[in-house]
Amino acid sequence: MLTNVILLIILLVCTITDIRKRKIYNKVVFPSLAVAFAVGIISDGLSGFGASTVGFLVGFLLLLIPYIFGGMGAGDVKLMALIGALKGYEFVIESFIYTALIGGLLAVGVIIVRGGFKRSLGVGMPYGVAIAGGAVMALVMDVTFL
Repeated sequence: MLTNVILLIILLVCTITDIRKRKIYNKVVFPSLAVAFAVGIISDGLSGFGASTVGFLVGFLLLLIPYIFGGMGAGDVKLMALIGALKGYEFVIESFIYTALIGGLLAVGVIIVRGGFKRSLGVGMPYGVAIAGGAVMALVMDVTFL
């Protein structure tokens, strides 16, 4: 339950800054990563640290290719890695699937608002919103949330 509250606070802050400034700040992500690893260690010792590490790596790797090809910002990659460190690899994979669906819907919205595909080329969108939405959907769909 504590990890869910921590996650929701982080997602709220990152969503606000991504919408307003188009940035997910390191001053939010890095301390939150320290908290995620600390929670893992406190709750499960060395295996908790291992679970946080695996979750971090899976989250990081899920968005690394889009980042390399310029389709994603570094903050987005770090946020997904943070979600994995806090909630584990299975949760971050589920979040990623919901994120992709929400991101696709947001992209369609941008195309509609811009008046067509050609007019929307090169227009970015705050993908942290999709990441936050995907993580919230994963929380809602997770029976252990209740």
